[in-house]
Amino acid sequence: MLKTFMLTLSSLLLISSANAASPADTLLLELSSGGTATIELLPDRAPEHVERVKELTREGFYDGIIFHRVIDGFMAQTGDPTGTGMGGSDKPDLKDSFTNYVYKRGTVGAASSGPNTANSQFFICFNDNGCRDLTGKYTVWGQVIDGMEYVDAIKKGVPAKNPDKIVKATILADTLKAETPAKVEAPAEKESAQDAVEETQAPEAPSEKMEEETAPVANH
Repeated sequence: MLKTFMLTLSSLLLISSANAASPADTLLLELSSGGTATIELLPDRAPEHVERVKELTREGFYDGIIFHRVIDGFMAQTGDPTGTGMGGSDKPDLKDSFTNYVYKRGTVGAASSGPNTANSQFFICFNDNGCRDLTGKYTVWGQVIDGMEYVDAIKKGVPAKNPDKIVKATILADTLKAETPAKVEAPAEKESAQDAVEETQAPEAPSEKMEEETAPVANH
């Protein structure tokens, strides 16, 4: 009971820090760099990309995947199960969804190797300037709203020696649902002695039957 309460309280704190982002559109990335990065998904900007991220997250696809390309002052890239930058999921590539959303610190974009080739890889920008030139050229599907310090702490390198990884990815709404205690039905009131006697005397009725370093590239 206490453990459940503590987990629920932790999730409520995440909601509070998420600036009122919908739990259904909040991605939690537990990172090996020391904590959890909270990402607000942006379905109004890139609905197909957001749905893909949710789908892969619920399948456990991102759990254990390393950050294979991390460039100081630019971005941290992940989402390739091979850890080489050449791989992706077995799902079809997605069409680009470019908008005027300006890349800045904490912006999350879809990595690609050309037009309409985004799949599972993504990157997180370290600052306001490093990714600015990517605006309108790479699909934006999220924004870090809490825990950016854990993104900053990701080891740098292509890849780094002993690279950091996504320990576990979850959708906040799923976490809250799992932490909600099951409703316990109240015990039925005991029958009175008289009712019990009458029931034993009455005949039983028959029952009825019931039924690269200038751009985040995903080479796949």
